[in-house]
Amino acid sequence: MRIGLILTEALGGLRRNISMVISVVLVTFVSLTFVGAAILMQAQIGTMRGYWTERAQVAVYMCSDISEQDTCVDGGASEEQVNAVRAQLEGEGLAPLISEVTFDSKEDTYAKLVEQLGEDQASVITPEQAFEVFFVTMKDPGQSQVISEAFNGVAGVEQVQDQLQYLEPLFSALTVATYIAVGIATLMLIAAILLIGTTIRLSAYARRKEIGIMRLVGASNRFIQTPFVLEGVFAAFLGSALASAAVVAGVHFGVDGYLRGRVPFITTWVTMQDAVVVVPVLIGIGVVLAALSAGFAIRRWLRT
Repeated sequence: MRIGLILTEALGGLRRNISMVISVVLVTFVSLTFVGAAILMQAQIGTMRGYWTERAQVAVYMCSDISEQDTCVDGGASEEQVNAVRAQLEGEGLAPLISEVTFDSKEDTYAKLVEQLGEDQASVITPEQAFEVFFVTMKDPGQSQVISEAFNGVAGVEQVQDQLQYLEPLFSALTVATYIAVGIATLMLIAAILLIGTTIRLSAYARRKEIGIMRLVGASNRFIQTPFVLEGVFAAFLGSALASAAVVAGVHFGVDGYLRGRVPFITTWVTMQDAVVVVPVLIGIGVVLAALSAGFAIRRWLRT
């Protein structure tokens, strides 16, 4: 099989169908950009979930002087109530479930409030009215419900909050966004496959006389098909390369250059290494789908 002749035929086909080739490149670029974004979003969700799951704590808030819960009828929690909660958290019953217990006094809580809100806004309460809080780190965050069941309704305890529950809506929203990106990418990939098939059939129709001559001189079907398949693969490769560049640029400028410094509560982001790993996946998807689509289209046309 003469490689030079095949490449010449493929490049000639690309020149004759330049508008369709540009369409294939653009559709492939858009669809694979969504695929890359979906992969990175899912990686980001996994990174964030792993990071926060390890660090999420269960907070046991003791009653303060301004508490209005039924368990706080006597006002702020007494020293005996605080010690009773501490003893239960550090006792043998919960020891197998708990990794660490830290305690914030009223002064500690008020200092954190001043740090987060500023002294003017924090001054709506006095240090004596702040909460005393136990922060419990679980060995298995999935068992945090045990702490809630153990201390909800206990005298002196205002409420028990599982910090991981506040992150679940964020994870759910990001997962939905990933599904949307995958859905759009799937539709665009289908459009790209159909467009590649149409381009190949039009190219074959425009060269029907040449194909007829090649058949008369004994050219094999593989020799006839290969230039058309290369046309589709080349166009899809350009689209895949553009999508890969867009994904890498998105991580470099969007994540590293913008989000990382403006969203401080998220400390773990996808990296350039993650983007580089996505590049061969995108190129592989584009080339394989183009080869299959073009091969199927030209085989069907040659049988007609």
